[in-house]
Amino acid sequence: MANTEKNSYTVIFAVVMVLVVGSLLAFTASSLKPTITKNEKFEKQQNILYAMGVNENVEGEAIFVPTDSVQAIFNKYIKEQLIIQNGKITKDSSAYLIDLKGQLKKDMEDRELPLFIGEKDKKDYYIIPMYGKGLWDAIWGFIALDENYVVQGVYFDHKGETPGLGANIKQRYFMDDFTGEEIMNDTKFTGITVAKGNNDPLNERKDDGKVDALAGATITGNGVTAMINSTVKLYIPYLKDLKI
Repeated sequence: MANTEKNSYTVIFAVVMVLVVGSLLAFTASSLKPTITKNEKFEKQQNILYAMGVNENVEGEAIFVPTDSVQAIFNKYIKEQLIIQNGKITKDSSAYLIDLKGQLKKDMEDRELPLFIGEKDKKDYYIIPMYGKGLWDAIWGFIALDENYVVQGVYFDHKGETPGLGANIKQRYFMDDFTGEEIMNDTKFTGITVAKGNNDPLNERKDDGKVDALAGATITGNGVTAMINSTVKLYIPYLKDLKI
C-alpha cells in the first residue's frame, strides 16, 4: 500500500488532479463553444433589433425578441448590412459579427465599421454599434437614427458597472430617454450628453442634446456620452453619402 503521508504522494496527487480537472474543463469549454458562439450571434441580433424598436417590451421592462425566432426576425427587419472601410462602403451579410472594440484599435484606414439599415412600418433606421469605457470596464451598445438624425432608440450594456448605479444604463427607463434626441444641428454633429443637473427628469426637451444622468453614476454617464459622441461621429460622413 502506498504511503500517503509522504510529500511525494501529495505532489503527485495534486498534479494528477490538476491534469484531470484541466482536461475536463478544456473538454467542457470545447464542447460548449459552438453553443456559446451561436448565442453570442443571437444576442447581437437581439440588441440591434431592440435599438430600432423591434422588441417585446412591456411597461417599464425591456424584453428582447426570443432567441428561437430572432434569426428570422433579424432577416425580416434588417435590409442591409454594410462595412465602411477607408472611405468605401460594401455590403456584407455578416457585418453584425464584426468586433467593434478590435476595429477601433486599428488605424483609421484599416478599420471595418459595421452599419445596419433596417426598415419598420415603411420607415428606414440606421443602426450604429458603439463601444466605450465606463467606470470599471467596457460599455457598448447600438443607436438607431432616422433620416433626420433623430434617435429612434438605443441599447446599452456593460461588463462591470456598479449594480443599482452605473449598471442601470441597460434599464429601460434610461434607454427610453434617448428616443427623440437629435445628434445634429443643421450640418454640425452635436451628439448627446448624459448631463448631471439637467433639470429635465422626464426628458421632455428633445432639442437640447441632453439626457438626465443616473444618480450616483457620473463616471458611467460620462462614459456613455463619450461612447456615443466618439463612435457615432465616425459614421456621419457615410450617413450623408447614404442620403440619410
